[in-house]
Amino acid sequence: MSRVAPVLAASASALLLTACGAVDDIGGGDDSASAQKGDDITVGLLLPDKDTARFEAFDHPIFAKEVAALTHGRGKVDYANAGASQDRQSRQFQEMVAKKVDIIVVDALDAKAIAPDVRRAKNAGIPVIAYDRLAQGPIDAYVSHDNELVGEVQARAIVEALGSRAATSEIVMMNGDPADPNTARFKAGALSEFKGKVRIAEEYDTAKWSPVVAEANMRKAIRAVGLGNIAAVYSANDGMAGAVIDALKQAGATKVPPVTGQDANLDAVQRVVAGEQYMTVYKSFLDEATDAAQMAVYKVQGKDIQYDALTQDKVDSPTEKAVPATLVPVVSLTRDNIKDTVVADGVYSVKEICTAKYAAACAAIGLT
Repeated sequence: MSRVAPVLAASASALLLTACGAVDDIGGGDDSASAQKGDDITVGLLLPDKDTARFEAFDHPIFAKEVAALTHGRGKVDYANAGASQDRQSRQFQEMVAKKVDIIVVDALDAKAIAPDVRRAKNAGIPVIAYDRLAQGPIDAYVSHDNELVGEVQARAIVEALGSRAATSEIVMMNGDPADPNTARFKAGALSEFKGKVRIAEEYDTAKWSPVVAEANMRKAIRAVGLGNIAAVYSANDGMAGAVIDALKQAGATKVPPVTGQDANLDAVQRVVAGEQYMTVYKSFLDEATDAAQMAVYKVQGKDIQYDALTQDKVDSPTEKAVPATLVPVVSLTRDNIKDTVVADGVYSVKEICTAKYAAACAAIGLT
């Protein structure tokens, strides 16, 4: 999948606006709105957990850096992490409403449970942008990825890895948290690829995306199916993939069957290098967090041209229709393209990936 096309499309849109004189015609409106709110703004950022490494390591710092850059260092990010507790996230949300932040960007731990807080913010005149997961309630916009495509990419990798054995193979599905709306989308995408191609022997949902729960469920699967009969494991994210691989090893697997993942965590990339994890889905943290920060600042400052250029997609939630959205492309990361993805994007350096433990494996694939 090309990650260049959306950029080219955005550039073309910008050129078209300039050619038509649209930017010049309403540039004064943007300046007026900006002056009205200015750069001295506060953006609330609520992330769901710390088990998913990307949130603390990438999403938060990238988001904060972009807000600072867009506001000449005057804008502030009021940040809170729910630590996998829905009650805590609700309290954090309400605290931000009480503080009268200018806008809230939330990655909802529970998309349905957060809806009353979204309505509370809306009643207080505070816009809400759903980040990564599509929150219910009257959100103003949504930034994430094509989540069904994520599942399709993961499942396709398994089918391709199994090759001619696919039709007679049994696999285990380790889905994410059922309270996360993305889980259903990942699953739907995966099942569309698996249909008629492989047999799903066991399937589990994983509360709060917990690696501990995933490992326990994998042990159940091994007992039910038999270690030697598990041809592959669909794991919805990297945290669970690591737990699945640990369970397989502890059960006596000398060669780990293909295991998928998502998020391109550093330890997952290293497992891919070592051949323990078959693949992970790389979703550009830089693009997603940067787009979210831009959407938040542009929304507060009334820069409609820039905001609309970022929200040309539309998505439906159970409570809202045609929510303005931006969907960032995804990439299947394997041993063959590590250098062209996470290394090229500056997510990790070769030195960070290729520690002493993985030096030989890195050398074998030319990652030096």
